[in-house]
Amino acid sequence: MKTIDPIIDADLDAYVDGELDVARRIQVESYLSEHPEIAAKVMADLSMKGELRLALAGESAFGRAETRDAARRLERGLSYGRIFHTMQRIAAVGVLIAAGWVAHNSFGAFSATEVAASVPAPAYVEDAVRAYQTAALREQMPSQTPTTYNVDDIRAATAIIMPELPKDWKVADVQIFPSAFGPSVEMSIEETNGKRLSLFAVRPGAFEVQPVSHVALEKTEAAYWQIGEVAYALIADDGGVNLDQAAERLARSLY
Repeated sequence: MKTIDPIIDADLDAYVDGELDVARRIQVESYLSEHPEIAAKVMADLSMKGELRLALAGESAFGRAETRDAARRLERGLSYGRIFHTMQRIAAVGVLIAAGWVAHNSFGAFSATEVAASVPAPAYVEDAVRAYQTAALREQMPSQTPTTYNVDDIRAATAIIMPELPKDWKVADVQIFPSAFGPSVEMSIEETNGKRLSLFAVRPGAFEVQPVSHVALEKTEAAYWQIGEVAYALIADDGGVNLDQAAERLARSLY
């Protein structure tokens, strides 16, 4: 069965002006039979156009030249009205096309980049960055003494299993932070080159196995992953550390 194109305003205007072929005219008339309100408007246009044709038929019908001129102006007004509405639609399309062209030249094509297309970082990554920033603030306060790191104590208190750290990493401090998901662990780490890292762990409330992903957030970088019921995030300042490689190493130690 052949699909009939939708009836649009341009079809109705062309119907009134008698510019449709027979097949399309039948389709319009079938459409009007199902839409009485639109049919009434079309009939009014047809009636007006018929009266104008009579007015323009010659001096015998309307002897005064002023009457004929008024009829011609009215007919032109009706035609210009249809043209105006058509031009409005064309102009709207033109604006959209122009906007797309400008955006294309200003920002590149509207195609998803690797960053934009990737799944947004989980909410716990933001908690990890805040914990990292809070730990940095603690380091600047001499009155804040570092906490001793004990894997068993952390697991007993939070049910969070921490990964095995490389031997050249030094744990500077460990803190338990509140988060939207419950208690979380923030571990401040110093590498042998003096670079500072933060290892964050939390139970996000869902069992998943997610590989290491990377995101830049608030002048920091984060490599995050999840194994079972615990999610992890390795945080550092921009540059200087291969976070993904380090995170992969930590993740492997959990298996």
